[in-house]
Amino acid sequence: MADDQGILADAVRQATVTREVAIAPGSLSGVVAIAGRHAPGEPIVVVADRNTYRAAGERVLAAFATGRPPAELFLFDEPTRLKPLVDHSRRLAERLRSGGTAVAVGSGVINDVAKYAVALAGGRYVCVPTAASMDGYAASGAALLDRGFKRTLLCAPPVAIVVDTDVLAAAPREMASWGYGDLAGKLVAGADWLLADALGEEAIAPRPYALVQDHLAGWLAEPARVAAGDAAAIRALAEGLLISGFAMQAHGNSRPASGSEHQFSHLWEMEGLTVAGAPAAHGACVGLGTLAMLALYEQLLSPEMPPTVGAASSPRPSFAERLGEVEAAFPPGPVRDSALDEMRAKWSDSDRLARRLSVFADVWPELRRRLRRKLPSASTVHRWLDAAGAPTSPEAIGVSRSKLRSDYVRARLIRRRFTALDLLDDIGCLSSRVDLLFEPRGFWRATLTAA
Repeated sequence: MADDQGILADAVRQATVTREVAIAPGSLSGVVAIAGRHAPGEPIVVVADRNTYRAAGERVLAAFATGRPPAELFLFDEPTRLKPLVDHSRRLAERLRSGGTAVAVGSGVINDVAKYAVALAGGRYVCVPTAASMDGYAASGAALLDRGFKRTLLCAPPVAIVVDTDVLAAAPREMASWGYGDLAGKLVAGADWLLADALGEEAIAPRPYALVQDHLAGWLAEPARVAAGDAAAIRALAEGLLISGFAMQAHGNSRPASGSEHQFSHLWEMEGLTVAGAPAAHGACVGLGTLAMLALYEQLLSPEMPPTVGAASSPRPSFAERLGEVEAAFPPGPVRDSALDEMRAKWSDSDRLARRLSVFADVWPELRRRLRRKLPSASTVHRWLDAAGAPTSPEAIGVSRSKLRSDYVRARLIRRRFTALDLLDDIGCLSSRVDLLFEPRGFWRATLTAA
């Protein structure tokens, strides 16, 4: 554990905004002192919803009761699970404009709502997580619904984070499984960055890359203990999620922690995927996206995949044809508009593509060896996710087999980031390799039959 604390301390030193993290059993007792160090003399506004107020908000509010003035409570008192709405951020921003530092007590939604409210109002905030459910606590940006469309809005991370591991261990068990799914996604994110670096698309930043990838195997090592609510396993999970966020802070974008696995999640969330009437959990979607991409990586890394297969016989779509592909993949609306913008930015002309394929032919033998050493099999991670209590079939989050099949292609169209999806498209094999996953002995057919 001491080594983990050293890794976390190094991650905080690399962060651009967050200056302090307290993570320990009972750390809520230090929230007043921490807020005082980073927002001295400012009035405190404790932000929570019904559930997070019961989990920790009431204690945080009581801790600030002796302040001058005492802390004010801003409670989102919705009768159902709070939705990640920009309008919620605007309401909170109106209050913060009159003065005050927000102390956001909650998980993903409360954190994102408060983060964007602080960006609108000016100022800073302190984060008090209530579940080890995702990596966004320490990351820049907030994923919110704006007029029905979920997008990531630019805003700064918290200046301090107070993690009481007793609170995390008491959270609903499924929330830790979502965090485990989000953390497992870093396996694919790291592989995609290796590809992009090797092909000259996006160079690896060594320190942010190492912060996540050098420690990922340890953080994922005990999924059954995560499912059981074991305090040490929940703490390790939380540290891995926080460090992933700090790596994103250090790098300036989400590349250290987000690759093609997140493109599935982003697609489903942008389209408003729901489970039992509530928005599908981000980490559950990332976990399924991770399985989807690990299965596809096995196809890419198979011995019969030489570095030029399919490229010569597959005519390259024109720019207009690529935009037409986007228009055919999405109905008119904000998802299509966003995807068109991303494809315009991502487009490679014939000279750039030729250079990339030439580099690929040169580097592929060694790169394939590195990726094989790095990536566990899809079936292995399927077992890990199952042991953690995370969804392992697309149907569990409301995604049919036919939709998943088409979403391998559609996910490539929504982000400009270069990933294994783009490489397989470059060499003319994306659709054919995806098809193999749904054949009788393919990963998804065999997995779904076994489930």
